[in-house]
Amino acid sequence: MVTSPYGNTLHHNENATVGQFAFTTAEAGNYLACFWIDSAEKGSGVSVNLDWKIGFATKDWDAIAKKEKIEGVELELRKLEVAVQAIHQNLIHLKAREAEMRTVSEKTNSRVAWFSILSLGVCIVVSILQLWHLQGFFRKKKLI
Repeated sequence: MVTSPYGNTLHHNENATVGQFAFTTAEAGNYLACFWIDSAEKGSGVSVNLDWKIGFATKDWDAIAKKEKIEGVELELRKLEVAVQAIHQNLIHLKAREAEMRTVSEKTNSRVAWFSILSLGVCIVVSILQLWHLQGFFRKKKLI
């Protein structure tokens, strides 16, 4: 069973001994794949082989080669072209995220600087008020 980050079931298959399936994601986040065995026999050996593919690796290149009547070097060039496009899209995404993080970092830095200046101002004002109060107190006690 494969579940989306929001709890939607994308695939559910019971009593399967072998098989394959594909799905296209519509939600960003972590997907959960669960495998279980309903066996009354204790200690029976079970093997699960999982080949999880994402992105351009999910394409059925044999079907594409037959459909478009390409083979050999041309097919490999087509695979490389798709891989380069995927890398390019990933770099564009990373560049946008880096710009967003830089903006957040600059805003945070600015806020911390203003908070530091404000804290320093409060400390100076409190020190001046303490000096003024202590000066008045000592004059009242006639120690100055």
